[in-house]
Amino acid sequence: MTTSICTVPIRVSKNNREIDPTEDERQGIVQNITKQAYWHVSSCKPGHGVDKLLDDNLETYWQSDGPQPHLVNIQFKQKTKIKDLCIFSDFKVDESYTPQKISIRTGINHNNLVELRCFEIHEPAGWVIVPTRDARSNPIKTWMIQIAVLANHQSGRDTHIRQIVVHSPTETSSIFIDPKFSSIELASHSSCR
Repeated sequence: MTTSICTVPIRVSKNNREIDPTEDERQGIVQNITKQAYWHVSSCKPGHGVDKLLDDNLETYWQSDGPQPHLVNIQFKQKTKIKDLCIFSDFKVDESYTPQKISIRTGINHNNLVELRCFEIHEPAGWVIVPTRDARSNPIKTWMIQIAVLANHQSGRDTHIRQIVVHSPTETSSIFIDPKFSSIELASHSSCR
């Protein structure tokens, strides 16, 4: 793994209402592409599988069941532009199950992942917004994202993550403006036949 590429700061909610990841969606800045991907986790307790990350319910959670690191793999059908990841964790409810040290890795598949960033969060109580930018601060383009939980609060073994949302920047299409040509010769080539 390489050192962190992305230097844009993460935003951590200290109360459940401080950060709302749907705000940028409502404003048309990003689009939610969470359900356009194939999701896989390294392990899970019965009844707390990967489906709990995607059910839009903050009361449910994915719970790992095995040695660290605990992995969430997000694979897209095509190379996709990713602006940020939104992770919901609540230390007040989950205590030692709450992720503390997280690594975000990207690549084509499991065999060539590169660490985009590694960070620590302290007692989160809500959404953690993790920008995914390249060295030039542009949203990354990738086939796969891996979220690796490297350590939990209070040295906990298994982890709880309540929701993950993946955002892509909203692309604006350019508007074609019909040019006004000054000569008859150029004007004759201005339309498709």
